Amino acid sequence: MLLIVGYLAVAALVVALSVKASEYIDMLDSRTRLSGAFLGGVLLSAVTSLPELFTSVSATLLLDEPSLCIGNILGSDLFNLAAFAAVGFLFVRHFSRAKLASSNALVALFVVAIYVAMILNWFNILNFELATVNILTIVIIVLYCVGVRYLAVGDSKPSDAGDAASEGSQSADDGLSVRTIVVRFVLVAIGIVAMSVVMTYLTDALAAEYNIGKGLAGALFLGVATSLPELSSTVALFRMRNYDVATGNIVGSNLFNFMILCVVDVVSVGSRVYDYSDPKIENLLVYGLLSAIVMLPLIRTQNRFVRWACMAVVVGCYFAFLLVE
Repeated sequence: MLLIVGYLAVAALVVALSVKASEYIDMLDSRTRLSGAFLGGVLLSAVTSLPELFTSVSATLLLDEPSLCIGNILGSDLFNLAAFAAVGFLFVRHFSRAKLASSNALVALFVVAIYVAMILNWFNILNFELATVNILTIVIIVLYCVGVRYLAVGDSKPSDAGDAASEGSQSADDGLSVRTIVVRFVLVAIGIVAMSVVMTYLTDALAAEYNIGKGLAGALFLGVATSLPELSSTVALFRMRNYDVATGNIVGSNLFNFMILCVVDVVSVGSRVYDYSDPKIENLLVYGLLSAIVMLPLIRTQNRFVRWACMAVVVGCYFAFLLVE
């Protein structure tokens, strides 16, 4: 019982810190000329993905549990998309016809490409090593670098999102300078890192206490908990009607999460990071790919019915993962 209470307490702290991070990013969105796609897809996504980074490194290097690592990453990515779609339904009146930056769709396309590469790796078609690094790691790194380039030169802010973001920030920044906002953002990021390391040990202890498979524990306890920053930030940004930053945060976080597998593969020589032995990992790949594909029309369309259908499919994929053995 104490483990569960501790887990929930740490999760609550992660949520609180993540909401503050999204507020600071929204302030920067209104106070600088940086695009919403860049702020959400690069800066905010890097911070909200820090739990995945540190929990994955800890799971592999400190706990020697690579299944926790890949389950964490794939579970986080699937949960991120489902959470984004679910939040879209909560704010459907304005979001259903919101115009989103095309750069977000391009990054979502790179996420699809990485899923395809992982499935090829799973079937041993794209599965060999160069020195001690899996070829899949190199493919992911290349796709990530190109994807970040598109976020960096993202579209200018849509007027409605920009106006709403500006209104939200003006009421919350209290005249803070850009430098002060950046310093506070960094401090919040450090707090998220500290809580994420604690989360890893709590998850491993919960898996042992309740006899849960490592892959499932990684996808549920770690995958959901480490996705709380993305979920909290998404809700906060949707409330500000800053849909571009919210979308960029989700697709950027998912892209960044795959880079975490690369980091772990490089630093953990001899560990089998791309471990598909747990059946739940296979399900995560299949439903994750389907969700990532559906995100493409969800981002590009302004047809409310098409967007509703896409959001329903993405949420359905997550429930299918939970229910299908």
